[in-house]
Amino acid sequence: MKIKYDLLKNDGKARYGMLHTNYGSYETPMFMPVGTLANVKTLTPEELKAMNSAVILSNTYHLWLRPGEDVVDHAGGLHKFMNWNGPILTDSGGFQVFSLAKNKKKDIVEEGVHFKSHLDGKDLFLTPELSIQIQNKLDSDIAMSFDECIPYPATYEYAKASTERTLRWARRGKDVFNNENQSLFGIVQGGEYEDLRKFSAEETVKMDFDGYSIGGTSVGEDKDTMYRMIDYAIKYLPENKPRYLMGVGDPIDLLEGVERGIDMFDCVLPTRIARHGNAFTRYGKINIKNAKYKEDFTPLENDCDCYTCKNYTKAYVRHLIVSNESLGGRLLSIHNIRFLIKLMEEIRMSIKEDRFIEYKKDFIEKYTIKKTN
Repeated sequence: MKIKYDLLKNDGKARYGMLHTNYGSYETPMFMPVGTLANVKTLTPEELKAMNSAVILSNTYHLWLRPGEDVVDHAGGLHKFMNWNGPILTDSGGFQVFSLAKNKKKDIVEEGVHFKSHLDGKDLFLTPELSIQIQNKLDSDIAMSFDECIPYPATYEYAKASTERTLRWARRGKDVFNNENQSLFGIVQGGEYEDLRKFSAEETVKMDFDGYSIGGTSVGEDKDTMYRMIDYAIKYLPENKPRYLMGVGDPIDLLEGVERGIDMFDCVLPTRIARHGNAFTRYGKINIKNAKYKEDFTPLENDCDCYTCKNYTKAYVRHLIVSNESLGGRLLSIHNIRFLIKLMEEIRMSIKEDRFIEYKKDFIEKYTIKKTN
């Protein structure tokens, strides 16, 4: 079936809803862990379920290169291939083309993008049609339209031409989309320009996608600019379909996005910072490699319900990280992903109880009161 979205409650612009998928129904707003190569780095599906993960992401570009969409198709689709009995969203590969292409050299033409593989420098050509065809074979629950992630900063002329081309690509991708069990989201672009965001949103909505994403954020712009990009686009998106902010996972950014009406978020941040010894806490991020944690035999957070905090101390996790033991990154990844999922659980409760703004204010005050390195 196609995904369905029910808006159940508003608190200002913040939305509490239910996303119905082939693998169950899940509350929104939600944070979605990223499993680029059909796995969330170092973690098992069972561990993700224990964290109350709902939708997880995989990446079209990476799976196209390794192991190839046909291998996944022959395995019975992504769910069977990676043993994930839950909903999966695949991004289009567009962001990776523009961020990972070998030497960052690419040739954007009307038909698609010529670029070199980040693995071996091989010449590749990705089109809107091919991106959709790959995702159809991967058999995710939600596929994304192929777009250009506009760099920041970009001139108005560049952003306008890119936005118009992304709309043409969206139509082409939609025309070849043919997986009846999969939903397709459109992506709003437009850079930092209000009129282009409005134009992109309105024209994308006319194509009647199953959901809508705000793209081109968190690409080097300052926070105020990112929030304006959301504001410029979101008021033109329908209330009865899910709204997805791509590539955003900082706790404060999640709160700012929810306040503006976003339902879905994803980011590699929780696992990426974990591999470098960093952990989210209610009082900001901490770097567990700091010497003061050498004999700190308390959990990362006293009130955290994650597996790591229930079983291990800062001192032990620090020992693993400074010793380059892979378990250290695993334990911090478990904590960081659970931290963001639990944050979203609390956000949902605050919306249901008409106290989201108070919750946001209290969280930010604690999170920014001090930064411990």
